[in-house]
Amino acid sequence: MSLSLVQSRALLGLDAAAVTVEVHLANGLPSFTLVGLADVEVKEARERVRCAIQNSGLEFPHNKRITVNLAPADLPKDSGRFDLPIALGILAASGQIDAARLAGHEFAGELSLSGELRPVRGALAMSLALHAGRVVTQLVLPPDSAEEAALVPDAQVYRARHLLDVVQNFLPLAADAPPPEPSPGWSRVTTLPRTHAVLYPDLGDVKGQLGAKRALEIAAAGGHSLLLMGPPGSGKSMLAHRFAGLLPAMTTDEALQSAAVASLGGRFSLDRWAQRPTCSPHHTASAVALVGGGSPPRPGEISLAHHGVLFLDEMPEFPRAALEALREPLESGTITISRAARRAEFPARFQLIGAMNPCPCGYLGSVQKACRCTPDQVSRYQGKLSGPLIDRIDLHVEVPALQSADLMQARPGESTATIRARCTAAREVANARQGKANQALQGPDIDAHVRLDEAAVKFLNIAAARLGWSARSTHRALKVARTIADLAGSDTTLVAHVAEAMQYRRALRASL
Repeated sequence: MSLSLVQSRALLGLDAAAVTVEVHLANGLPSFTLVGLADVEVKEARERVRCAIQNSGLEFPHNKRITVNLAPADLPKDSGRFDLPIALGILAASGQIDAARLAGHEFAGELSLSGELRPVRGALAMSLALHAGRVVTQLVLPPDSAEEAALVPDAQVYRARHLLDVVQNFLPLAADAPPPEPSPGWSRVTTLPRTHAVLYPDLGDVKGQLGAKRALEIAAAGGHSLLLMGPPGSGKSMLAHRFAGLLPAMTTDEALQSAAVASLGGRFSLDRWAQRPTCSPHHTASAVALVGGGSPPRPGEISLAHHGVLFLDEMPEFPRAALEALREPLESGTITISRAARRAEFPARFQLIGAMNPCPCGYLGSVQKACRCTPDQVSRYQGKLSGPLIDRIDLHVEVPALQSADLMQARPGESTATIRARCTAAREVANARQGKANQALQGPDIDAHVRLDEAAVKFLNIAAARLGWSARSTHRALKVARTIADLAGSDTTLVAHVAEAMQYRRALRASL
């Protein structure tokens, strides 16, 4: 038979669309044509496949006109994941393996020139697509990629180390011949998620800074974003890198979603399974690096921080366009990247932790060193963060510098495990009441679940009018107050809870 069909998958965002690799051998001038909107990486598969087949001791049909079509033709295809299905299609079309036995399997893998299989990006996304679509098939992948895809429950994943390992399982069989014994390089993979405790840096290492630690606890309990302001060396970065440990343990669905995005970015590791990511891009990162982009679209830092933490150190030093691009994801939890022919949607439900100095020199309000900045310089520096972006950050906290005597004599604070237990309990209360974290409350849900008492309503109305708060600022203060009430074990939100929440909505010094 001169025509063969092999099934595979192409990645577009987190979607893994089905692709049929059609291979046709015909008489004529020898050629190898690859069609179907293939990227340069896919077109280079012609040489990899040719060498891999020859170096594996198999026969490459040099005297045939080879046409490979990747259907559907309007779907972009990239990376070397189609090397293995193209090679199998050529072998099936030339009669070296049984084309009928390829049915019920999907293949992906990059081939080396010797025939060894190399890992590919997005293996977990492929397995999740099969699981979501309830497609019953056997997925054949290279080492590392197979272990990654097998994390999906009930996935039928097989690991192959070499092209010959795959070929041996699909050789033509006589009618009464028993199936061949699997080669040592071919095996069914069942990856069990690791159950060991995930280790994070301990917040107890940070001495002092009780106010900042309290804000971190509130942010973790309610899913709120946070801005830390203070002079250099006050501990802002140290606090931020310990924030992920305060968040509740990831559920299996959250771990799979986070791992799938990390797999697309080539960052997934089994050692970090169920560990909330902390992404801290450099302040020279562009808007595309933060939110994602390219052709085909790739996830940015905000998607790689899905169900984790995005830490922006030296926040005013980021390009203005990059910071403004964070507005919609902070509200919606997703990012849609549109291109001329395609659009891709990535999840981006992250917690933003920003850190900044109060002025260009960093010592505005410090008792240790005099500030040398003019009021105009301070205003321009703090003005790099726009009002709409600041309005979307729930908690604004000052992190003062500690005196050396206080630093040396201070006792270790509460451990991460102790604070995480309180945050987890508060989250569970919120989920039982409204089915989501307090930060996600919108519109009528705020009125229904915040449960302000009468005194708190009057206090908030007067304070919001005097401070000139927007409706968004008022609603965010209400959500923070509800989190504070949950941490205190209160069924209603009282004046004390609202007053504390208002302390975390202080404006920047230059705008007072």
